[in-house]
Amino acid sequence: QVQLVESGGGLVQPGGSLRLSCAASGSIFSINAMGWYRAAPGKQRELVAWITGAGPTTEADSVKGRFTISRDYAKNAVYLQMNSLKPEDTAVYYCKADLWSSQMVPVNAWGQGTLVTVSS
Repeated sequence: QVQLVESGGGLVQPGGSLRLSCAASGSIFSINAMGWYRAAPGKQRELVAWITGAGPTTEADSVKGRFTISRDYAKNAVYLQMNSLKPEDTAVYYCKADLWSSQMVPVNAWGQGTLVTVSS
C-alpha cells in the first residue's frame, strides 16, 4: 500500500505565491519520478511539472518561469513552488508518483488532491 499526501493549497490573491508539498509513504522500494497535475473546473487533468529520479524536470508552457518543482529524495517528497499566480491557475492539484513497491511491482500512485484558488 502506497499513500501520497498533499498539503499547501488554499486561497491566494493574483500575483501571490503558494508552495505545495507531497510526501509518499508505505511499501516503497524506489521512486522513479514524481510530479504535479491539475484539473481546473470543467477541464481535463493536465501535467503541470514532472521531475525524474535523475533530476531533469518538465514544466507545462503555461507555468514556465513561474512554477518550480523540486524533490527531497530522502523524504520521498516533491514540492511545487508557485509564484506570480494567476486566476487561471485555479484548480485541484494532484501529486503523482511512478514507483516500485516493496514487492517490486510498478505503481502509479496519486494523491487525493489539494485545491488552489487564485482570486481577489
